[in-house]
Amino acid sequence: MTADDHPVFRQGIASVLASDAGFKLVAEAAGGRDAIALYRSLQPDIVLMDIQMPDLDGVEATHIIRNEYPHAAIVVLTTYEGDALVMRAIKAGASGYLLKNAARREMLDTMRAIHGGQRHVPPLLVQAVARQLPGEALTPREVQVLELAALGKSNRLIGRQLCIAEETVKVHMKNLMAKLQANDRTHAVLIALGRGIIGVRTRPRPVLS
Repeated sequence: MTADDHPVFRQGIASVLASDAGFKLVAEAAGGRDAIALYRSLQPDIVLMDIQMPDLDGVEATHIIRNEYPHAAIVVLTTYEGDALVMRAIKAGASGYLLKNAARREMLDTMRAIHGGQRHVPPLLVQAVARQLPGEALTPREVQVLELAALGKSNRLIGRQLCIAEETVKVHMKNLMAKLQANDRTHAVLIALGRGIIGVRTRPRPVLS
């Protein structure tokens, strides 16, 4: 089964699968919620799941499916090379991670390997994850502050929205910039976007504290 909100990309995947007698495409989902419903109905051997979909992203859809079906084999597809996205996908239960520009043979070989019980993450992405030292990950609050900074909000406005002191915001900003090795807040936002730590959002995600 494939899950992607772009019809042209789904058609491309269908063409790749049709070229190999070892695979049969049983369903195409246009979004995360659709993917969950189709999986519950069909329980396909493998799911090719896009990460960035408008209704429900592929990481969350993967998490929901894996909670209900622990043996589900899901390969996350994305154009994004961010290491944080790799970790999110793997923590959600993805068996593999493929870039959308992967060659036809790599895609087919990856699905065969995963069907055989293996896992797959491209070597370059493994290296990106390995470069992240333990303890250097951003805290949920730091991510929240960074998301608001990405929307152009000042420290004062961030503090008001999060109901914390402006000085506390400054401390969070200083800490996250050190972790990201950023020169300033704009640099920190660009690094976080490039690595998939934050995405383009209209409001920050909630933090339980």
